[in-house]
Amino acid sequence: MDLTPAVPDTAGVDEQRLRRLLGDPGLAWLVDRARRRLERGQPLTGPVSLGTPTPDQRAAAERLLGRAPGSGRSLTVRLDAVDALLRRSGVGPDGLADAVAALTGPVVPLGPARQAEERAWQEAYTSLNALVDEAPALAAWADRLRGDGLLRRLSRTPAAARDLLDQVATALRALPAEPSVSLPAFAARHLGSAHALDDGTALATLTLSGIRALCGHPDGTGAQWRRDVWASAGLLRDELSSTVLTLNLRGTPALDWTADAGEPTVLTLRQLVRRPPASTGATVRICENPAVLAAAADTHGPHSAPLVCLQGQPSAAALTLLRHLHQHGTTLQYHGDFDWGGMRIAATLMRHVSWRPWRFTAADYRDAVRAGAGGTPLTGRPTEAPWDSELPRALAELGVRVEEETVLDILLSDLS
Repeated sequence: MDLTPAVPDTAGVDEQRLRRLLGDPGLAWLVDRARRRLERGQPLTGPVSLGTPTPDQRAAAERLLGRAPGSGRSLTVRLDAVDALLRRSGVGPDGLADAVAALTGPVVPLGPARQAEERAWQEAYTSLNALVDEAPALAAWADRLRGDGLLRRLSRTPAAARDLLDQVATALRALPAEPSVSLPAFAARHLGSAHALDDGTALATLTLSGIRALCGHPDGTGAQWRRDVWASAGLLRDELSSTVLTLNLRGTPALDWTADAGEPTVLTLRQLVRRPPASTGATVRICENPAVLAAAADTHGPHSAPLVCLQGQPSAAALTLLRHLHQHGTTLQYHGDFDWGGMRIAATLMRHVSWRPWRFTAADYRDAVRAGAGGTPLTGRPTEAPWDSELPRALAELGVRVEEETVLDILLSDLS
């Protein structure tokens, strides 16, 4: 077996220009992907993607290509485009393969046994590749699975990996579940065992990560977070622990009774799945903090407009209720804290259900600060506001938080 390193003819490579062009640290991932393909005897054609690129990696790719490589979450570069660029510029007249060798040293092809193993690993991704063809939103997630080593750690062998990904693809193709269904019932129906998606299994780990990519659920940890991720795809792991706080919603005997009394109601996910409100109002407002709902009950009682409170990140129960309201023609209006955390909560909600701002725009923020509602200095990582592109700029400019409790009077005036 000849394992002599493959020694390309690098005599024509302009190494100084090459290192300026392709030797940027922000392109190390690209060079590494190309080298791995050469080791496996694969052609340097088609796209390679980086799931969560840094600003430096994006900027390096833009300098290389002379254009922005795209605005999606992942970063994709076509290897044949880089090859053509190197040849055209004269930096690497013989293309990308020789350039990679000049940058990283001679490429040693993998031995036949290792090549066969690598082919088996590549074939293990067959069902995943087919799934991405059907659901391009999963492309960045799939690329992370190929690159971060998690699948290999969980499955150990290509055959086990293929079986595991077949099951993951089967589960994700059936999601989101409409109407919602219990997690064990879904697992039994689609995966052959009610316990297939139990915590700690490799299948649950990969399916949960795929659901996050599919539904845009934010990062988190803990049992409640996992319940909410499952529920974002319509899979109910615990129907009683997930709740949502409401005021003056109607449509069930219990809701009608509490609305007549003007008292807040806590609804469980079980109630909302089994018996959602039969009738809804034309408009329902949503707040972030319980203090707003409590003040509305104290001030207006049974005369308050309907109100739903998220109490932070939207729970599975809150999302189930709000989706039901929206699907039945209710207009949803949202208000939250004017700070980076509040905007992330609002953006998360918007990924799941459509809403309009309720005094939650840049103009409303500026008015509140002028009226003296501003509190502590704004801290944390900035984020975007899909409902009002001017709002992040206003927050960055004025630099103070405005919590819902400090604008209660104006919110309560809308609820009367």
